[in-house]
Amino acid sequence: MAKSVGSFLAESAQDAANTCRGGWKVLLNKGPSQFQFWIIALCIGIAAGFAALLFRKGIHFLQSTLYGAEDINMLHSFANTLPWYWLLVIPAVGGLLVGLILNRFTPDGRVRSVADVIEGAALYDGRVERKAGIASAFASLITLSSGGSTGREGPVVHMAGVIASWVSDKIRADGITGRDLLGCAVAAAVSASFNAPIAGALFALEVVLRHFAVHAFAPIVIASVAGTVINRLEFGDVTEFTLNTGTALQFYHELPAFLILGGLCGMVAVALMWTIFWAEDMANHLQEDLRIPRWLRPAISGLLLGAMAIWFPHIIGVGYETTSAALTGNLLLHEAMVFAVLKVIAVSVTMAGRMGGGVFSPALMVGALTGLAFGMIATAIFPNVSGTTTLYALAGLGAVAAAVLGAPISTTLIVFEMTGDWQTGLAVMVAVSISTALSSRLVDGSFFLTQLERRNVHIAAGPQAYLLAMFNVTKIMRRPDHPRAAQEDLCWEMISEGQYLDRNATLEGAMPLFETLNAAYLPVVRLGNEGEPPVLLGAVFHVDALRAYNKALAETAAEEHS
Repeated sequence: MAKSVGSFLAESAQDAANTCRGGWKVLLNKGPSQFQFWIIALCIGIAAGFAALLFRKGIHFLQSTLYGAEDINMLHSFANTLPWYWLLVIPAVGGLLVGLILNRFTPDGRVRSVADVIEGAALYDGRVERKAGIASAFASLITLSSGGSTGREGPVVHMAGVIASWVSDKIRADGITGRDLLGCAVAAAVSASFNAPIAGALFALEVVLRHFAVHAFAPIVIASVAGTVINRLEFGDVTEFTLNTGTALQFYHELPAFLILGGLCGMVAVALMWTIFWAEDMANHLQEDLRIPRWLRPAISGLLLGAMAIWFPHIIGVGYETTSAALTGNLLLHEAMVFAVLKVIAVSVTMAGRMGGGVFSPALMVGALTGLAFGMIATAIFPNVSGTTTLYALAGLGAVAAAVLGAPISTTLIVFEMTGDWQTGLAVMVAVSISTALSSRLVDGSFFLTQLERRNVHIAAGPQAYLLAMFNVTKIMRRPDHPRAAQEDLCWEMISEGQYLDRNATLEGAMPLFETLNAAYLPVVRLGNEGEPPVLLGAVFHVDALRAYNKALAETAAEEHS
């Protein structure tokens, strides 16, 4: 029988009252802790924002001191007035200092950057290396100040990660909290470095945490806003690049040209990444074959950069002057093409020498030059149905950067925020979508993920791939005194046949062995010195490995959907 209107209203009122009581209990029980976490996120955002600001100011001070530039945004113009030997010496000496720092304070002489932050978020509960990270920040500061052809986003992101790691250790944060704090720090650093609060928050979610969980959104936004406020207190509400007027898309039938530009930019981004990796491999071979000391490698790269800068000072530093010239159409066609090629070479030399810095700013410059060159050709062929060449430069800037970072959403927004031009959305989005779709098929998702893949860290494939590497076999094995331990005589028989796991192995190496041998368990041993027999520590059962793996997958899914 249908309920009366009075009964329905009474039940609705009761449901509303129960909901309010439940919400009040949640507020009382979880509200204070949530509020405290937001306060911590705000503090981390302020700290990361100041770190990014000081890093940027440090580059300004050192560059102006070394090159005598009154405005470092016009660095290559000032470099044209310097004696040739000064252009040669500054990067070489800077590289030597970088090599000495990294040789002393890092175990492998390698600068830490965005890829290491992504690895820390995925595998180490939101922690990154602190000692090596601080050394990398100083090395990158010297690199960018002395003419290294990279960007500042890599160092500031890792500096932010160091701050978040210190806080996480102090409050003994678990994995979820540690990753959230890491995202807060990264968002604030990116926002403070580029005056881009929206893109900073999305960069942390899209690139570093690699998920858009609702629980992480509020604290990351709070931190991002804090970083932006710090930037604007110092520099005001200004954009990185100033554009000419009239860059809006004029004709909708011009959109196919931006589809073609997106494909071209995807190929250019892949060429940039492949060139960097090839140069790094070549430098590794040369260092090994010629027995070059680790500390001397950055100095040699600095010397090569200085030699290039004698004829082409445009490659020095971040390259904002050349990028601005491309975005305002103040370059000729041959200049845009030559400068794009030279920038790819300069970035590859810098990174192959392990001098430090990031890849985002170089990608912006190469993208703007590519877009400008394409736009000049397209508008010359179809002058009656084409817009401005600067619109193509802006779309190219976003398309190459998005493909390199593997971050189409945050890159699209950061382009808008860095230029202040929101009227070109269709052109930029079309180019970005095509470039990222193409490049992601040719590399492992992005420059950073490909870097990790080259180190045998399989983040690109998702949690189902990298979670196995988080479990050391000794943590899930059954020891000999376990009630359901493996039979010792059978374990020794398997060891004699070479069917065992070293105690330092992870499930990443164990699971293929289970599949190959079709074994219920595998012995775990501690290998002795030469001539000494191995020591049996226990055995890893296939069912225990699967249980641990499934639990980790469930926890990851719960975090990403919370």
